Amino acid sequence: MSTPRPSARRALRRLPLHAAATLTVAVCLFPVYWMVTTALKPSPDIQSYDPRLIPGSWTLDHFRDAVGADGFALFWRNSVLVTLSAVALSLLVALGAAYAVARMRWRGRRQFVLAVFIAQMAPWESLVIPVYIISRDTGMLDRLPTLTLIYFMITLPFTVIVLRGFIAAVPPELEEAAQVDGCTRAGAFRKVAFPLLAPGLMATSLFGFITAWNEFTYANFLIIKQQDSRTLPVWLSSFQSTFGTDWGATMAASTLFALPALVVFLALQRHVTAGLASGGVKG
Repeated sequence: MSTPRPSARRALRRLPLHAAATLTVAVCLFPVYWMVTTALKPSPDIQSYDPRLIPGSWTLDHFRDAVGADGFALFWRNSVLVTLSAVALSLLVALGAAYAVARMRWRGRRQFVLAVFIAQMAPWESLVIPVYIISRDTGMLDRLPTLTLIYFMITLPFTVIVLRGFIAAVPPELEEAAQVDGCTRAGAFRKVAFPLLAPGLMATSLFGFITAWNEFTYANFLIIKQQDSRTLPVWLSSFQSTFGTDWGATMAASTLFALPALVVFLALQRHVTAGLASGGVKG
């Protein structure tokens, strides 16, 4: 009897891994599939006691209800404004902090890095009450800049950690050569090191965008009276009434809410893995 070829043996050894990967993907994607199909089902099919994996009919009425709901455009604008502002502010501050940690030697540098790691590991939900009290006493409740600062605070530690690794991976001799040619220290960083940080900037931007875009707790607790200052995650709860929950409109709104994060991820996915891996090599 002939023995299996090496390629066949490798395929057999990898079969359990492939099966586990397929099962994991199926489990992770099934809620998303169910959300989208529920958004496309007619209301009688949603309320049926005999659910179907593949809908028998389709409709866009729930998407029309979601888009036509009160405040949809306003809350969409609020989420985009707060998210992009927090990401841009986090990148700007983290870039300077990461450069100072990776390139300069100063007293307290190790303690600063340790503090950043501790801040990254801290559960931000545990700070809801202190942040609420501070916002109330300073007159910052019901204001979008408050959410922007909080999302900036949440995403900043991760951004500093990743960019620090990227800057440390760039040989300092390149910047020194540019300085010899007449560039200032800031000019050498901008012309030599900064273009090499693109994968790290994209990876951290994606993390910050998804974190700020999906955040619900702070938006729900800090925007209480001013309904016009609420964001999309809070808006999703508006489809509940005394008669129950409009699941079709809720799932349609959730699908529309997930689309921007999906688009951003697909646009940056080539750089995310490389960015996270390269950012953790040195430093």
